[in-house]
Amino acid sequence: MRKFVSGTYIKQSSYRAFIPAEINRRWSIEEATLQQKLGTADRFLGRLDAFSDLVNIDLYVRLHVTKEATLSAKIEGTQTSVEEALLSREEVSLERRDDWEEVNNYVLAINRAIGWLGTLPFSSRLIRNTHGILMQGVRGQQKGPGQFRTSQNWIGGRSINSATFVPPPPQEVSRLMGDLEYLANDERNPLPELLKVALLHYQFETIHPFQDGNGRLGRLLIPLYLIGRDILRKPVLYLSAYFEANRTQYYDRLTEVRENNDLLGWFHFFLDGIIETARDGVSTFQRITELERSLPTKLESLGRRRGGAEQLVRALFGEPIVTVADIKRILGSSHAPAYRLAGDLEQLGILKEYPTASRSKSYVFQEYMDLFN
Repeated sequence: MRKFVSGTYIKQSSYRAFIPAEINRRWSIEEATLQQKLGTADRFLGRLDAFSDLVNIDLYVRLHVTKEATLSAKIEGTQTSVEEALLSREEVSLERRDDWEEVNNYVLAINRAIGWLGTLPFSSRLIRNTHGILMQGVRGQQKGPGQFRTSQNWIGGRSINSATFVPPPPQEVSRLMGDLEYLANDERNPLPELLKVALLHYQFETIHPFQDGNGRLGRLLIPLYLIGRDILRKPVLYLSAYFEANRTQYYDRLTEVRENNDLLGWFHFFLDGIIETARDGVSTFQRITELERSLPTKLESLGRRRGGAEQLVRALFGEPIVTVADIKRILGSSHAPAYRLAGDLEQLGILKEYPTASRSKSYVFQEYMDLFN
């Protein structure tokens, strides 16, 4: 790692483009503090993954993925809350629907990509397919969804001449993505998996292989890779919150690799993010289980309606924003008892009225949603 050279700049007509060095090579990690931090990150990831057995994880994955989607989109300037992302399109105000589409594309993209892992390796094909879903029907959809770019792009600045960073020319993209793919699937490479995914993320963002959507897709690839390598069973690690909270440092760390070959600094920053994010994830899951245990006591005052209330509350962990029509469907009841039960849970502080663009009155399971905000 001490001999690592990140790449070279090449002079183009009026700017310099950066061509990163290939990363599919033999790596030797000798730095003791990095090894210690790697062990800590592994332990916290193991604790986070353990909740796949301790709780009914599928009820919570949608909210975690939605939270990741909203935070990832926020980095790109999209403003959608977790609650808004869970609404139907018709319930979202017209001025917020473009943002809603981007967040829901992210949720759809990661779920589809996880499904494809059963038949596809972590590959350029998988990445292109995922990008196609991410960009369908949203801003940037005219910029070649699912296709590597054929023109030069840049990061920062109003023009390429004032850009903060210019990725490699388009004719280099396929070669560099092929090298990234080889490293991702090299079973014999001794580089630990968490450092490998850190390196893959850096290289992907440096190549910037698509005309648009690279930031969102680069963040999505982190949990996707970890699931593909059986380090996680579900997408429960989300680094977008960490990258957003440390935005300046995130970009500085990437720049330091390119400018000063400081890959070690990037590895430390990335592992710090895994440790912090996994610790927060464990805490969230613990608070969810505590909330589940506390609710039966709150429902005791409902008497004969308690059975229906418990059925509804169980459903709220997977569907935390509901209308009276939703409650009717969940309970298999008529309108009147569903309406009364919504009022009962509102009085108990379990449901809270939530404003939407729809005429139908909506309620949110606020205490549960607060755990994700």
